[in-house]
Amino acid sequence: QVQLVESGGGLVQAGDSLRLSCAASGRTFSSYAMGWFRQAPGKEREFVAAIRRSGSNTYYVDSVKGRFTISRDNAKNTVYLQMNSLKPEDTAVYYCAAAFSIARMESPKEYDYWGQGTQVTVSS
Repeated sequence: QVQLVESGGGLVQAGDSLRLSCAASGRTFSSYAMGWFRQAPGKEREFVAAIRRSGSNTYYVDSVKGRFTISRDNAKNTVYLQMNSLKPEDTAVYYCAAAFSIARMESPKEYDYWGQGTQVTVSS
């Protein structure tokens, strides 16, 4: 069992930066691939970024490439999402998720555990 708690969301202006954190419980954090997803009102949950267990490989949706960076600190059981040059279209609830065995990093169905989400609002 893994419990995930996101933090770091907030209200910012376009062009600003935010860093989201996701703290995981348990001693097996390094066994899980981690992902960030987001969901805007009236829209489906969307893949944002993911990182392999060791942190050696990262994946991003095209719309955030060059602006967002996912990283993890296995010693702190935490995954981060650094978001720079934020745009109004980045406004959503952001969720972190953990997957023990995964083939398609962008598929929410492959993740086993989810956090409760943190709101990010970007004003124009």
